[in-house]
Amino acid sequence: MADQSKKTENEIGRIKPKSITEEMKESYIDYAMSVIISRALPDVRDGLKPVQRRILYAMHDLGLSYGSKYKKSATVVGEVLGKYHPHGDSSVYDAMARMAQDFSLRYPLVNGQGNWGSLDGDPQAAMRYTEARLAKISETLTTNIGKNTVDFIDNYDGSKKEPSVFPARLPQMLLNGGLGIAVGMATNIPPHNLSEVCDAAIHLLENPKASTEELFAFIKGPDFPTGGIVYNQREIINAYSQGKGPMVIRGKAEIVEREKGGDQILITEIPYQLQKSSLIEEFAKLVQTKRIDGIKDIRDESGKDVRIVIDLHRGVFPQKTLNRLYKFTNFQKTFHLNMIALVDGIQPQVLSLSQVLNHFIAHRKIVVFRKTEFELKRAEERAHILEGLHKALGKIDQVIKIIRASKDRQSAHDELIKQLKLTSIQANAILETKLHTLAKLERKKIEEELQEKRKEIKELTAILGSPKKIRNIIKLDLETLKKDYGDARRTKILVQKIGEIAEEDLIPQEETIVTLTKGGYIKRINPSVYKIQKRGGKGILGMKTRGEDIVDYFIPALTHDDLLFFTDSGKVFRTKVYEIPEESRVAKGRGLMNFLEISSHEKVLSVMSLNKEDKELGIKYLVMVTKNGIIKKTAIKEFDNIRRSGLIAINLKPGDLLERVLKSTGDDNIILTTSGGQSIRFKEKEVRPMGRSSSGVKGIRLKKEDQIIGAGVINAEAAKDKNKGHLLVVTENGFGKRTLLSQFKAQSRGGVGIKSAKITQRTGKLVSAKILGEKEEEIIAISRHGQVIKAQIKTISVLNRATQGVKIMRLNDDDKVASVVCV
Repeated sequence: MADQSKKTENEIGRIKPKSITEEMKESYIDYAMSVIISRALPDVRDGLKPVQRRILYAMHDLGLSYGSKYKKSATVVGEVLGKYHPHGDSSVYDAMARMAQDFSLRYPLVNGQGNWGSLDGDPQAAMRYTEARLAKISETLTTNIGKNTVDFIDNYDGSKKEPSVFPARLPQMLLNGGLGIAVGMATNIPPHNLSEVCDAAIHLLENPKASTEELFAFIKGPDFPTGGIVYNQREIINAYSQGKGPMVIRGKAEIVEREKGGDQILITEIPYQLQKSSLIEEFAKLVQTKRIDGIKDIRDESGKDVRIVIDLHRGVFPQKTLNRLYKFTNFQKTFHLNMIALVDGIQPQVLSLSQVLNHFIAHRKIVVFRKTEFELKRAEERAHILEGLHKALGKIDQVIKIIRASKDRQSAHDELIKQLKLTSIQANAILETKLHTLAKLERKKIEEELQEKRKEIKELTAILGSPKKIRNIIKLDLETLKKDYGDARRTKILVQKIGEIAEEDLIPQEETIVTLTKGGYIKRINPSVYKIQKRGGKGILGMKTRGEDIVDYFIPALTHDDLLFFTDSGKVFRTKVYEIPEESRVAKGRGLMNFLEISSHEKVLSVMSLNKEDKELGIKYLVMVTKNGIIKKTAIKEFDNIRRSGLIAINLKPGDLLERVLKSTGDDNIILTTSGGQSIRFKEKEVRPMGRSSSGVKGIRLKKEDQIIGAGVINAEAAKDKNKGHLLVVTENGFGKRTLLSQFKAQSRGGVGIKSAKITQRTGKLVSAKILGEKEEEIIAISRHGQVIKAQIKTISVLNRATQGVKIMRLNDDDKVASVVCV
């Protein structure tokens, strides 16, 4: 030892030659590890970087809990700098500000008062102006920190102790994510939903070998504080499984119609970590450089919530404009997941989702074990004292005699140990006991407390010896925290595939009704909102129309169906029924341009639904009928790939409009009905199949000022049975009737037809003609002003062809029936 000391003394002050390359290498590695461990990367156990942990611990030490008064931020920064973090004040205050920003953290850890910055990139006010205290959720980080749950280390000058990690009850690294650039590595972890993370952690507790993909039954993906939409669930799962990978995120926008005409794009959510002001600058630059046309004005109307309004010129395709904003700006961007964190506080690793949660659970097990050990030790110490007191109270006269006979405290202490066989701790406790403890009730309290402590010791010992009990404690804690702090998801995950599951597989298949007004407002409604009424009633308000707008279409469909929209340009557009939002009975709906790349000049002439069962039923063709009685048949397979910008469906002649589109097998009968009450029935085979760009052939010869208002397909089975199937006709003044299909004999295509209803001034012209099958039980009629009545079809009389019908719906003088559906 003496030789080693002498050798060290001899080396002091001596210069040893060393290669500069070696010195630079060693120094750089030391610097890099210092940055990685002490600054840039979060610890997987509590999800915090050292500066964040020091800020929160300093606030905890100052007593700045959620229920306390706010204190100046300068006080907190000074406390952190003076005791724990020997760096610049701006680094501490910037970290503190980020923990207070609800647009940076999904669950802010600091409850701030004052100006803490904005989504536009505005900086926080100076620390002398702002005030802060801990957020309520921060209490989950420091709970039981005083119960030897974590190790404490020396601060930078060895004058104080600070926690090496928090005994976090929640996996903060997933809840709030993290961004850090170290030397040679960087971390970029998105925030997640607390309820989902708790559910996943509970599942992993019960199934420790669960894979990341299995955990996606609970965690759907990132949940950003600024909302937005994340695309492609398959890519998301791959990224989380590997610990790194790209995810495409978009802001949320919708196309709305302005009151003065024209359209506007309304942006209500923007991608995470994107400054709102820089996004608006990107939009403006596109307009200035003429990379995008059609934008009239861009306004930021944001208050507490984001609201960016983009006014468009008339005649512009709003969906195309929105798509270009996605393509050329950060309104659509890629988030590069990179889950690098410190394992055991020293080892940086790329972690998958399951690994992150497993490390958190392992940390929680240690924390619960150490807390239980601490509480057991305290309980045993107290029980030891209580046993001494209990023994003394049982021999109270002897104790008093010993104390009275002793010359001082020490001799009394020694005699108590000797005569009553007590420990030193028990003897001291007896000597410090007050006289009132000798009372009967006080003695009983000591006995009860001793029993409780023995029971507590037994329970705590059982926990320490049972990993299952420790897991149950963690599980119960997570369930409680989910109930206390859980909230709804803000970011929408568009599930394209989970294995082989498509998005529509997650949406229930159910009946719905789609309504479309002349002004282009569309919505879907659950048919159950309309209660059955007696025939001839006035009905209830079905939807609020705007100005001179009237209800044009009322289409029954299933949520998984495709909706085809045929326009006056001869094009067909397609969208899924479930993409149209379900709204209340009286809501006006949303602009059709939110769902289709349709020009504001184009008018929808016909709407129909297609579903997967059509092919199973032998449907091969779409039959199109125009107002002027022209009919055309096109193979349904020619409409398989309808582009977002539409597809040519029919070549309409000048002055003609599409009235109805039907589905047929090729072997059916067709029946056409006019507003003047004429109907013609002929075999479908009389109409040869044609291409999409053709015009069609004459189906019925119309009288002057007459037009087609209805068309239907009579299948082979209904055609054979004379007592099966009815034609339901409804007039604009609310009259209707059913007539057996057998009363309409088949003729040659192109004739004038026969009478289907007696038209008078009282009834008004026909507005609807529908073929009824066995499944249709109820009729729902809607007026131009949005009045709706629902009645049972069996209450509508079966009458001959040349009759007026019965009153179905009572209307106001200025109102007419607009559309009818049967469900």
